[in-house]
This record gives sequence, structure tokens and C-alpha cells, in this order.
Amino acid sequence: MLSNGKSSINQANALYRHGDVLLRRINRIPNTAQKRVGTTLAHGEVTGHSHRIQESDRVQLWVYGSDLFLEVKQAGATLIHEEHRAIELPPGLYRVWRQREYRPDAYVEVED
Repeated sequence: MLSNGKSSINQANALYRHGDVLLRRINRIPNTAQKRVGTTLAHGEVTGHSHRIQESDRVQLWVYGSDLFLEVKQAGATLIHEEHRAIELPPGLYRVWRQREYRPDAYVEVED
């Protein structure tokens, strides 16, 4: 335990799972990534719910090809979804993945 009451868990490469969305801490976002408007990480095709950041002023989404990245600014942010418990994300950079499942004819993203 550190003196401030927080554990000394190494946050480098930390993973966060939120339903069918997975986030991994990374060191940097590709230099040619483009800013994306909004705070939604994934839309639910079945339920209409979405995995999104509650505080829009604390994050920036980035896209590089088909890859999605999340920048959480100094105050941290809350990842929410109607069917999952909220997750507090500390400041940092993250890569975002949608869970996929194997089918004999293809890999497909899991629909929420």
C-alpha cells in the first residue's frame, strides 16, 4: 500500500472490460489518427444501448483505420451502459476493441 491509501498496482497495459467492449492502456496513439466526435465507444445493435463516456469534456476519441482509441484527460472519466456497472477510467490512453465471436464463415462482432 502506498501512503496515500492507493495500492501499488501497475497500470501499464491495464485491461478494462465492459460487456462486449475491452479497453487496454497504451503508451501512445498513432500520429496520424484522426479525431472523432462524440463519446460512444460502441452502439448496441440489439438493445439500442451504448457503451459511452458520461463526461464528454474529459475525453477525446481517435480513429486510425478501423481502430478506435480513447484519450482520458486528467480528471478521469466514467464508462457507462444501461446493463453494466459503471467503470471509472483513470487518465491515460486506451485502445478500444469490440468482442468478436467465431462463426464457421467469419469472425463477427458480438451484438449487445
